[in-house]
Amino acid sequence: MSTSDAGIFLWMTYQTMQRMGLDAAAIFAGVNLPDEPPDKTLRRDNSTQQRFWTTAEQISQDPYIGLHVGANMPVFRGQVIEYLFLSSSTFGDGLQRTLRYQSILTNAFKLDLHLENDIAVLTGFEHSVRHYLECGLGVFLKFFKHISDNEFQPTEIWLTHPEFENSIEYQHTWGCPVRFGMPMGCIRFSSKLLQNPSPAAQPELLQIHENLAEQHLHILSKHQLVHDIEKLLGHGLLESGQLDQQLIAEQLGINPRSLRADLQLINTTFEKIVANYREKLARRLLANTDESIDQIVYLTGFSEPSAFSRAFKRWTGETPTTYRQRKFNKNL
Repeated sequence: MSTSDAGIFLWMTYQTMQRMGLDAAAIFAGVNLPDEPPDKTLRRDNSTQQRFWTTAEQISQDPYIGLHVGANMPVFRGQVIEYLFLSSSTFGDGLQRTLRYQSILTNAFKLDLHLENDIAVLTGFEHSVRHYLECGLGVFLKFFKHISDNEFQPTEIWLTHPEFENSIEYQHTWGCPVRFGMPMGCIRFSSKLLQNPSPAAQPELLQIHENLAEQHLHILSKHQLVHDIEKLLGHGLLESGQLDQQLIAEQLGINPRSLRADLQLINTTFEKIVANYREKLARRLLANTDESIDQIVYLTGFSEPSAFSRAFKRWTGETPTTYRQRKFNKNL
């Protein structure tokens, strides 16, 4: 299953980078996103995090960019996970429910909670992209402080990656000792906090919020369809020109009517998925390869160069040749 994040996180990242005075436009252009607040409702493929944070470090010249963006993020508010946490009777009860529904926020982390005597250990904070991990940790830490009425305080944070020269920056930012090169990534805190009563417990609303969380999980399962369709497109269907929804449904083992309904549930259509995939592929081929325009026309499944050029200009406001030249000059 592909990994992805709720759209609210990228929206928060954009707003935070702007407030920090960073060149958000250039950073977001690195993953082919426009200079505007991203759509909060659009779930994002986690595979772009490497390119995004590499660009962010290069442009900001900050080797701790993820750590600093995470520290400046606003408190994560107004989502079903917050309501579920607040409705629970204790901090520990709310945390366990959050872990049950964590994929609503992201399935890039596999978080779990266990006890070591008087220490609670929240494990699963591992990711190949260091900046993404450190930004995510900052978001979680800030959320836990908010949800516990500022009583949450980590006693130690473990990271799997090696220690950096200015490791004191981590302790200063997170307010606790940080250990590097550990066998797992985790947040450690006093287990007594698990018994703390929630300052906003609402037992009568808890079931309502759990039902809402279950609905979100159901919708999330439908997002996997987009990944599955794109996988088929990338394995030869696009250049073959066989872009028939019924054929796709058959290959996925789904009734065409059910496929249409499932895509409608996540506010998209087969046509939109094909268009978005073509655009991403065209941008990537033009910017990162020396494939001829004619070959790119074929690989993106267009019937002729003029149709490709019209579509590309509609997507980007530029002709394919202008776009390629601009990307080439930028990399010089």
